[in-house]
Amino acid sequence: MNSFEQNLPQYPEPLWRDNVDLPQYPALKGNEHTDVVVVGGGIAGITTAYLLAKEGLQVILLEAEKVLNGTTGHTTAKITSQHGVIYDRLISHLGLERAKMYYQSNDAAGQFIHNFIKKNGIHCNYETHDAYLYANTEQGINKLQKEARAYEQLEIDGDLTENMPFDIPHKKALVMKNQAHFHPVKYLIALLKEMESLGVKIYENTTASDIQEDKEDKKAIVKTENGNEVKGNFVACCTHFPFFDGMGFYFTRMMAERSYVLAVKTKDKFPHGMYLSVDETVRSYRSILQDGEHVVLVGGESHQTGQGIPTHQHYEALLKEAKKSLNLDRVLYRWSAQDLITLDKVPFIGKLTHKHDHIFVATGFRKWGMTTGTLAAHIIRDHIMDRENEFADLYKPQRFQADPSDIKQFVKENSDVAKHFVSGKLDKPSKNPRSLNKDEGGAVTVDGKRCGAYRDANGELHVVDTTCTHLGCEVEWNSGERTWDCPCHGSRFTYDGAVVEGPATKPLKRVNP
Repeated sequence: MNSFEQNLPQYPEPLWRDNVDLPQYPALKGNEHTDVVVVGGGIAGITTAYLLAKEGLQVILLEAEKVLNGTTGHTTAKITSQHGVIYDRLISHLGLERAKMYYQSNDAAGQFIHNFIKKNGIHCNYETHDAYLYANTEQGINKLQKEARAYEQLEIDGDLTENMPFDIPHKKALVMKNQAHFHPVKYLIALLKEMESLGVKIYENTTASDIQEDKEDKKAIVKTENGNEVKGNFVACCTHFPFFDGMGFYFTRMMAERSYVLAVKTKDKFPHGMYLSVDETVRSYRSILQDGEHVVLVGGESHQTGQGIPTHQHYEALLKEAKKSLNLDRVLYRWSAQDLITLDKVPFIGKLTHKHDHIFVATGFRKWGMTTGTLAAHIIRDHIMDRENEFADLYKPQRFQADPSDIKQFVKENSDVAKHFVSGKLDKPSKNPRSLNKDEGGAVTVDGKRCGAYRDANGELHVVDTTCTHLGCEVEWNSGERTWDCPCHGSRFTYDGAVVEGPATKPLKRVNP
């Protein structure tokens, strides 16, 4: 049985989708034609659809489940160009000019969000704050000092300091001035309404499963699981992990990582600002005003998907941290998010491959999707409108400019994939599915074969084949989210086998125990 501490919510649910009037859209029921098909109902897809509709194009947006319920619905929603300790690394690996482009492009994306909110009078808890990186170890301080020098080279408004407004242990901090955070769902609901007024068609519960290219009329056909098709001049894949790979081998070029968040009520007022540690144990803090009260978001505990300790222990570690760092009153929500990280830590935005002139991709946002998702929409729009975009070359998926240390890490991670593939195949669970208690899941043996089982709160047993439908690794039970997660490439499935995250596109097979 799940062993959550008594004062943690039993089920994961993000703060953002509570107490908001979420729009609802129909499922696609037939075949359609349009100028552009956008697949994915998060910030990248919605912003892309909006920008293209503003250009006068006909746009159809497809979402596999409900809009705003993927990674965008599980973010900490920081609108910042301070993406951890990144700029010293970018200068070293990519050069000063490209590092400056990375900063300028994310800053421009943040400005777009600010301007749209201001122009349309959107009430989405938008607040301007300084963002802080802080350290307590010599190694962490050294990182901050190098990053501060990078700020100077890039003319970023920021300083090293020994004092920051949040009274937690820190020996040194690096501030980036005038950043922001907001309520992402409220913002995107307003963007959805603008899209609808521009004629964008939106379909929920419509899973895109494949793309076929019509070479004769230069069209792309998006096929859906329910057998319907949408034909367009262009397709933008904004689905977190690309649902269509097109021999781009994205699953070999990105690592899937999970991280965790608690939304907590504190007895003391939380200071202004956003705070992120750079030491080995990463912690993130920021607050949001909800119903007239400040709620603090405590995040961290990143790990490679499907690997490591039982996932409920990550929530418990954050709870322990909240008790230590904050005058904790109670925990209101808990949730987790999955992020994709490229080899050089820069997102993939642009043509799917050099052979695909009509299919575009936006992925690998590395936990900073509010700015990079918005940036991706502008780059894809400019591709489709045949305009030059000064940042497009930096983000193009076909680049290969990795540092030797990145390549070494890449080889290590792919060796790790092989290790998990073999170890999963050799695992022979001794547990019988009928021995599971309510709300308990895990690997079991059925007729001599490794399977996965979960007994829900009503006592019903759900048994699946644990072989991932992507490339055949064995999935592991995620006790914190009640999902099956693949340790090889990050695919995730519900307890009864439905796809939650790619690269897998097909569900796990169900098994009769």
